[in-house]
Amino acid sequence: MNSKRAHNFSAGPAVLPLEVLQKAREELVDYRGTGSSLIEMSHRGPEYTEVDRQARERLSRVLGMSDDFEILFYQGGASLQFAMIPYNFNYGKTADYINTGTWSKKAIKEAKVFGDAHVAFTSEDTNFSRVPGDEELKFSGKGEYVHFTSNNTIFGTQFRKEPASDGLLLACDASSDFLSRPLDINRYGVLYAGAQKNAGPAGLTIVILHKELLAKARTENVASMLSYPVQVGTLFNTPPVFGVYIFNYVLEWIESKGGLEAMDKLNQEKAAILYDEVARDDFFYGTAEKESRSLMNVTFRLKDEGLEKTFIEEAKKAGMSGLKGHRSVGGCRASIYNACPRESVEALVSFMREFRRKHG
Repeated sequence: MNSKRAHNFSAGPAVLPLEVLQKAREELVDYRGTGSSLIEMSHRGPEYTEVDRQARERLSRVLGMSDDFEILFYQGGASLQFAMIPYNFNYGKTADYINTGTWSKKAIKEAKVFGDAHVAFTSEDTNFSRVPGDEELKFSGKGEYVHFTSNNTIFGTQFRKEPASDGLLLACDASSDFLSRPLDINRYGVLYAGAQKNAGPAGLTIVILHKELLAKARTENVASMLSYPVQVGTLFNTPPVFGVYIFNYVLEWIESKGGLEAMDKLNQEKAAILYDEVARDDFFYGTAEKESRSLMNVTFRLKDEGLEKTFIEEAKKAGMSGLKGHRSVGGCRASIYNACPRESVEALVSFMREFRRKHG
């Protein structure tokens, strides 16, 4: 494989560890001497069964999970989980939701189909530029769970620790900062993540369920594919085999680098380098409030917004892709997930300095 790779700042699908891609390339046509690719084999055969077992074991180890949790390898992305969670746990009941961006709003919309979604906080009035402090959360007092989006890819904000939850288990869309830092995993009733941002290819969704919350799931008059109790402990339908296969190797890579503590340290270092450059003067400026800034998605604008298109085009010519902000907000965004190397961030900073010199 050509070792020269683009500096990939895409928000998702996003950069994967080179070591993982190389390993998958070597095995894609002939998986460990079988003469077939893993994605050509039965999902109930010994080869995939072992991959599935390893992935569950590694994930439990990396997150420090006890036997109190169940793991599902699902499809449908986070968007399906927006509906599945209230379908299982909030049917005709109430749950508390923290609204910090586009994906939170979508989760709230889906929740209202099945029950009451009480909004405990919203930052919509500040264009979602921040996440709340615990003292700002106003709970319903009758919730089944508290739902939040841990990292907001579009607006570049992130919870740096779990929010208050009124004594309830948390439900969390962790799609864009999953496996980027240690978690207080025992506070979660359900943690879910689309793999395509920080854990693997598009098509796989990881769902982690605490048995305490799982025991409260509805079991009567349910659709089998939407029921957690039906799905747990069985391969109810064909899983996203390739996604789980790559995810297993991403977990192996994380462990080889020192686990979540090492990931967090590296991510803090990368983000600091980039945020320092954004704040150097007023040529660039960040869009998220300082205390809420994401370590995964650095969102910024140019003082002269007319230069943003030029900035993105020239960056692409310089080998840096994925810097265009989300279509709903514009601007620029550098997604610097686990697999984005420090060298890419340093290259971007060098480009920003040269662009400022030419156009400032």
